[in-house]
Amino acid sequence: MDQHAPFTPAHSPRPAVTELRLSAFRSHRGATFALTPLTLFTGASGTGKSSVLQAYEALAALAAGEGLGDVFPDPAACVPEWAGADTEGRRGFRIGCTVDGPAGAVRLDLAVQAEPTLRIVGERLTCGGQTLLTTALRDPERSSVQAAWLTAGSVPVTRAPLPDDRLGTSLLPLRVAGKTAGQLLVLAAAEQVVVALRSVFACDPQPCGMRRPVAAGDGRLRRGCDNLAEVLHRTRSECTRRHARLTAAARRGCAGEVAELAVEETADGLLRALLHRGAGRTATPVERLGEGELRYLALALVLLTGPGVLAMDQAAEVPSAYQSMTVLADGFDRSLDPGQARELVALAVEMAARGHVRLVGAVSDATFARGVEGVTVVDLVP
Repeated sequence: MDQHAPFTPAHSPRPAVTELRLSAFRSHRGATFALTPLTLFTGASGTGKSSVLQAYEALAALAAGEGLGDVFPDPAACVPEWAGADTEGRRGFRIGCTVDGPAGAVRLDLAVQAEPTLRIVGERLTCGGQTLLTTALRDPERSSVQAAWLTAGSVPVTRAPLPDDRLGTSLLPLRVAGKTAGQLLVLAAAEQVVVALRSVFACDPQPCGMRRPVAAGDGRLRRGCDNLAEVLHRTRSECTRRHARLTAAARRGCAGEVAELAVEETADGLLRALLHRGAGRTATPVERLGEGELRYLALALVLLTGPGVLAMDQAAEVPSAYQSMTVLADGFDRSLDPGQARELVALAVEMAARGHVRLVGAVSDATFARGVEGVTVVDLVP
């Protein structure tokens, strides 16, 4: 972040994405979704539940500095079927979000050309009705867009080229001097968006991988949670209070008695997670658990830990006390029975109430969450 515009959230809430816009993305057209600390999307197959989370994750990856091609490996699939090509054969999609925080409500809107060449063709950053950044494709032969950002000094705006495969908003802290009131506003808004979007952990526990013993590593839980045993080994020694909470959650979501979540080292030096069943009883290796139990344990671990234990890269310039983590969970209720789903939602509500964790999930059936205080259920229709 630019040293001239330090992030100062002392008098404002933590930056958070409060609205997601899919103006033209996959099956969505002109869709706007308000996001609360705990939002679950539900609907029949084909209503676009996964697409909502994919758009959110794509914005997060772009804010983290990833290239457009890495974020959208199959860009043509993101173009709505009804979207026709222009006279030059160009087709694309549009997504955006609103981030609330110290700078107010900041809107980011993005237009992406998917065909014939993948590139960002338009980006707009606004706050309080004021345009802070715009980009536009001026010369299709160049791999850049013309950007203009607010200066509000002797020159109203500053113009410069930016690469067409990177999010311009994430590049502003490296380009804006922060010497005028306008530049400071631009920096504050851009940093707010980047901080909120980078605070995302996309989680999709894969039971098949979680059943295998793993080698010791850095102890950060990966997206598929295949290194569950390694992370439990770390939390058991470093985060005893949270590990105790996780054990209590396991008692409510796993079959049989659970005295403790433990980890043992195998003969070949790998780590295996176990459920201790009590004095005099044989422990149960996690590979014997059902898919629902494994997914339940992984999601409970994610909700009870935080960025320091999860494989995610938050903005290092902002103190952790002023950041909130957003968990993206497509198929949140996959393989879970209603009781397990209710327990996880109750845990998510508790953690969200503390202000440090937000959850955006897609579920096949939201019956377990309807009417629960603190949960917003969004019903999608074809």
